[in-house]
Amino acid sequence: MPTRTTGHFTFANWEERTVSPGEASPTLACASVTNAYSGGITAAHTTCEYVIVYRPDKTGSFTGMQVLTGGLDGREGAFAVEERGWFDSEGAVHCTFEVVAGSGTGDLAGLGGTGSYTARQGEPSVAYTFDYHLPTPPATGSTDSDTDSGTDSVTDSVTDSTPSVTN
Repeated sequence: MPTRTTGHFTFANWEERTVSPGEASPTLACASVTNAYSGGITAAHTTCEYVIVYRPDKTGSFTGMQVLTGGLDGREGAFAVEERGWFDSEGAVHCTFEVVAGSGTGDLAGLGGTGSYTARQGEPSVAYTFDYHLPTPPATGSTDSDTDSGTDSVTDSVTDSTPSVTN
C-alpha cells in the first residue's frame, strides 16, 4: 500500500523562452524552473525543464522533467519525476507527475509513485500530494543462509575421513 505525503512548493525562478517562429499560434515555449519544496518532500533547489504549448484561447498544456534532491519523509536522496499537465484560461495549472523508474538514489533507491498539484495564479505556494512506495529492506542481521532451512550446516555434512592407524 502506498504512503501519502503532502506539502508545498514555491517557484524560486522561472525563465521562459518562445521557440516557435514569429507570431505563430499555437505557441511553443520552453521554461527552465527552480522550485523549493517543503513538507514530505524537502528539496531547496530543484531542476526542472518544461515544454509548453499555448493555444490561441489562452489555455495550454505542458510536459516536464524535474529532479528533486533532498529528502522524502526523512529519507535522503534524489529522484526524477515526469510531469504532464494543462492550464485553463483563468491561469490555474493542473499537473500530475510520476517518478521516473530507476531514478531514485541513496535512501530513495527503488522509489516509485505518483502525485498531483493545482497551482492558482497569485497564490504564494502550491500544495501537492504524493503517493509513493519504497522496497522493503531486509530485516537487520538476516542473511540468505539464515532463511534457507533446507540446507544442512557444514558440521552436519562433513564426515570423519581420517584413516585409522593400527599397529
